[in-house]
Amino acid sequence: MTKLSFTKMHGCGNDYIYFDCFRQPVQHPEQLSILLSDRHKSIGGDGIVLICPSDVADGKMRMFNIDGSEGKMCGNAIRCVGKYLYEQGYAVKDTLSIETLSGIKTLYITADQGKVASVTVDMGKAVTQPSQIPVLLEGDTVISRPLTVGGTEYQITCVSMGNPHCVVYVPEPASLPLSEIGPLFERHPLFPEQVNTEFIRVIDRHTLEMRVWERGSGETMACGTGACAAVTASVLNGFCPEGEDVTVRLRGGELVIQYTPQRVLMTGNAQIAFTGVVELPEETET
Repeated sequence: MTKLSFTKMHGCGNDYIYFDCFRQPVQHPEQLSILLSDRHKSIGGDGIVLICPSDVADGKMRMFNIDGSEGKMCGNAIRCVGKYLYEQGYAVKDTLSIETLSGIKTLYITADQGKVASVTVDMGKAVTQPSQIPVLLEGDTVISRPLTVGGTEYQITCVSMGNPHCVVYVPEPASLPLSEIGPLFERHPLFPEQVNTEFIRVIDRHTLEMRVWERGSGETMACGTGACAAVTASVLNGFCPEGEDVTVRLRGGELVIQYTPQRVLMTGNAQIAFTGVVELPEETET
């Protein structure tokens, strides 16, 4: 048996199993994510995250979904990576840089007596060009376009925050049968790389309610990039103001998002649930 130390962390209930690759090598992460994410027979989580050394930043994040697919970016996970790097002494400073598959992200740390209370992430510029999201529609943007899914017509707005998002406005997100609708959006032929879908209710100009179906993971308690996409879409549709804080209420908590054409800022918590050691059978040895 091979033993690996891990830290279970979450941001707004979006929980991952984190491995410190500064101290231990981890191979076959795709297989590990499938094995360890099971909530009944294993540790349980929305996937695994590798915290790795980087030649170009304070650290590097690799994230794997429940189905073993690798994600380019995860807003809730990157806050937890920042907290870990700070509190473990790898990078004890107010501004951190994290390498991801969607580029280097800047994190601003708020700490008290050595413990990180909250993290603001500069998520970079929201991408709205259909070919770069990608979504197979013509034009310069996809803002409030009709799309029929499962026999129902929705108005969709598409954004990339390092991964593709489809934002849909609905009267009551809480009442949606998301396990039925979510996979239809995720695998719709309009999205060649599949898509994360946010179902949004506008409460007022500074408050949104959101449920999310993530590609490769299903419904999760929260999605940082999804909250950024939701606010971006809401500004583009005229529901929320540009350059002001907008609170996004998710099943697992709240995130504060600020959109401008130049960048999107996301602020939220990062918490450690517990630490442990997992023993791996021979066929998944690292």
